[in-house]
Amino acid sequence: MGHSQMLLAVAGLKDDEVKARVKVLAGEDWSSFPAYERQALRFSAKLSRTPGEVKPADVAELVTTFGPERTADIIWYIGWCNYMTRIADAFQLPLEKENPFVDPPPSEKKDK
Repeated sequence: MGHSQMLLAVAGLKDDEVKARVKVLAGEDWSSFPAYERQALRFSAKLSRTPGEVKPADVAELVTTFGPERTADIIWYIGWCNYMTRIADAFQLPLEKENPFVDPPPSEKKDK
């Protein structure tokens, strides 16, 4: 969730808003999100937690809502995030101390 928090901060959310959003995303009550986002969140949770239970009907439902190209993007991104998390966990890589997603990164800012 660490990089997600960093990206939410880059998107302009304040610290308390980031904490609130992460709490909701990490839970299973996504009722505050629009129906299409809830659908993507449910699919993401299923693919992440029980990938063997993902069925063609799950993918077809995404295609109906998002179209084939966006569905491919969604599936690829979920898989990539899971892969990166597992690699980082296996090597016990710590999260960056500074947010690498801000432009420019804090380490490159010069005092003026």
